[in-house]
Amino acid sequence: MERYLTYAVILFAISLMSQVGIAGEWSGQVGLEFRYFPQDAIDPRQDYSTNLSPVFEPEYYHEWDNGRQLFAFVPFFRFDQHDANRTHFDVRELTYVKAADTWELRLGVRKVFWGVIEFNHLVDIINQTDLVENIDTEDKLGQPMINLALIRDWGTVDLFIMPYFRERTFPGRHGRLRTRPPVADDLARFESGAEEKHVDLAARYSHFFGDFDVGIAHFYGTSRDPRFIPALKVDKPVLTPFYDLINQTSLDIQVTRGNMLWKLEALHRSGQGKTWNAAAGGFEYTFTGILETAIDLGLLAEYHYDDRDQSASTIFNNDIGLGARLAFNDVQSTTALIGLLVDRDNGGKFFNIEASRRIGTSWLLELQGRFLFDQASTDPAFSIHRDDYIELFLTYNF
Repeated sequence: MERYLTYAVILFAISLMSQVGIAGEWSGQVGLEFRYFPQDAIDPRQDYSTNLSPVFEPEYYHEWDNGRQLFAFVPFFRFDQHDANRTHFDVRELTYVKAADTWELRLGVRKVFWGVIEFNHLVDIINQTDLVENIDTEDKLGQPMINLALIRDWGTVDLFIMPYFRERTFPGRHGRLRTRPPVADDLARFESGAEEKHVDLAARYSHFFGDFDVGIAHFYGTSRDPRFIPALKVDKPVLTPFYDLINQTSLDIQVTRGNMLWKLEALHRSGQGKTWNAAAGGFEYTFTGILETAIDLGLLAEYHYDDRDQSASTIFNNDIGLGARLAFNDVQSTTALIGLLVDRDNGGKFFNIEASRRIGTSWLLELQGRFLFDQASTDPAFSIHRDDYIELFLTYNF
């Protein structure tokens, strides 16, 4: 079903681009990702230590009516050397925007981000996670929606109608960084009889109050986070995704005081088993021009809490996150982020490093490393405890 929907979206995009003419601008990136896994995988079907994966993501933008109308089209394609599930196509954005002085109407496929926390995007719920891309949950599938933003002096109210649900992507049988047993996404089940056609609704209020940047939101619809039910497929154990109908009320706050940022995200969710609450809070302090150089150093610390405790489907149930962010402020825009997440219950640790540097005017080289230590067998991350990897991603931007 989703494949035919994708074809329809592409045909609509081509038709709309032909109507608005060629006045728009094309840009985007083409890149090659290389991953090295220093340890043997748990599953013998994942008998490789290196993986190549090219990516193509063009972007088309066209504005008219003095910037009050906009059309954007951002398709995405990845081919993966080993994982058939990671070889996929998606429309990240296919949006028409009509703007006025006190409102904006956005129609089509979009990506919307909510939240302020670094390690875990707790309240971000509009878009589905594209989990085959990365385990950090920052990559998202495009979400079909109607979004009306009411812009007033006292704040902005965003109203969302989402007529189609996107299922989460999962690594395939040969893909590393997958659960054990694997997820059988073709056996997915829904609480709603309408399944993926259930109409989801959301509303969010956001505004600045002096140093405070506040967002309050409510979501009703199909949960983007599935529960997993053990099952058998061809007499082999698998996990079946089950997508509940939920109500979620959330709050995100960021306070800026000079070089200090205070951050908080919290939510209350019902409909997914027992009603539960979760929160994440912390700070980031930036030292500018350290050692009389142009380098800025940001130190951050966060605490993540989920009152489901050990029954939570996330690793962020009682964890401390520590990190350092470096901005070299050089011509090459060199940056680096180092983070360590520590589970206070079982001592499990997740170490992460991300760095990037421009090469010339069009090339970008990114480094990423993910490493897990001391994972307990009961922890959701135990399935990938032998899937540490180092990644180099070289992209050409046009």
